Amino acid sequence: MTTPNTTLRAVRMGLLLSQDDMARRIREAGARAGEPNGASKRLVQRWESGASTNPRPVYARALEAVTGLPIEALGFEVAVRVSDDGRGGHDLSSSATSSSANTSPAPVTGPGNYSGIWLSRYEYFSSGRENTFTGLHHVVLLQHGNRLTVRSLPGSSDSPLTMELSVDGNVITGTWKEQTSGDSYYQGAVYHGAVQLLVEPTGRRMTGKWVGFGKEFDVNTGPWELVFKGASTNKAALEEYNRKPE
Repeated sequence: MTTPNTTLRAVRMGLLLSQDDMARRIREAGARAGEPNGASKRLVQRWESGASTNPRPVYARALEAVTGLPIEALGFEVAVRVSDDGRGGHDLSSSATSSSANTSPAPVTGPGNYSGIWLSRYEYFSSGRENTFTGLHHVVLLQHGNRLTVRSLPGSSDSPLTMELSVDGNVITGTWKEQTSGDSYYQGAVYHGAVQLLVEPTGRRMTGKWVGFGKEFDVNTGPWELVFKGASTNKAALEEYNRKPE
């Protein structure tokens, strides 16, 4: 008997994608990365039903790009080991060749590879409350070539955060989007904008500014930083940081 991959299904539904939409996004991600693939609705169905438990590397990389999550966090039964394949992506091998199913070698962190878990911290001024507040998230950052995808861990905040970034030397530029909590002051409102960050020489801290529109359609800005916490994105690391930052 096969065990359905309910995690992958939940991630797909959380992205508001049908199985057809998911397959199309995977094909588009492969095309952008220069690794065309033949993802189809049937393939997504096989993954979600548990009929296929270990996606080929070309699909695994595209899945990471689409979901913003490491392949280990997408519910596949066969534990995988993630390693840098020299092309800005990842390659996979069965955990049978690894000393531990819950351990993955840490990729080198620094210029050219920023994958890992980071602490995101930004500040914003609330005109309605006349005070400055700080937004904190533990996020998973995955790098594919010069593209970075950032997704907050669900337990780190009631307001999910996503970022789509590109790297040019030590300059990182892109967009951000945050869905505020329905119980918060902002009552579930969605905010988005742009961000530009500079990477420190150590490769362990990115600092810069965000810009976005406020409730009255005024343009706001403030400081934003990402602080490196760890290179591993295996199950144990995700569980460790799936909590609100102190």
